[in-house]
Amino acid sequence: MTTHQIALGAINMEAQDPAALAEFWASVTGALPSPGGDSVYLPPAGPGGFAMFFQPMKGPRPEHQAFHLDLTVPWGSRQAEVDRLLSLGATYRWDVLDEFPHVQWTTLADLEGNLFCVAEHPPADQQGA
Repeated sequence: MTTHQIALGAINMEAQDPAALAEFWASVTGALPSPGGDSVYLPPAGPGGFAMFFQPMKGPRPEHQAFHLDLTVPWGSRQAEVDRLLSLGATYRWDVLDEFPHVQWTTLADLEGNLFCVAEHPPADQQGA
């Protein structure tokens, strides 16, 4: 059996203002931005973190976002993290709290309207049937 060694290298995003969007995400993740020309690289903030790369927009933003980030926080800390992200400039979009027994999340948008979720998973003994 073949074992695959694949990992996420970086999330690449086009931005109207790559430097400002990188600063927002640096505040979210705790990483230090590394600008280079018109683009900005944001390395992983630590083990298990993820890198991001911001570059200038090459065309109009699509009306429908085809994917988004799901960020996970420890059980019981979602609301505090959402409050912190709102204070950094994120915009609240909606909550999904009672639909699924194994997860609760809040959907937010970053400074340029890119959606992302902050999710928490209850311990197995607290998940409903």
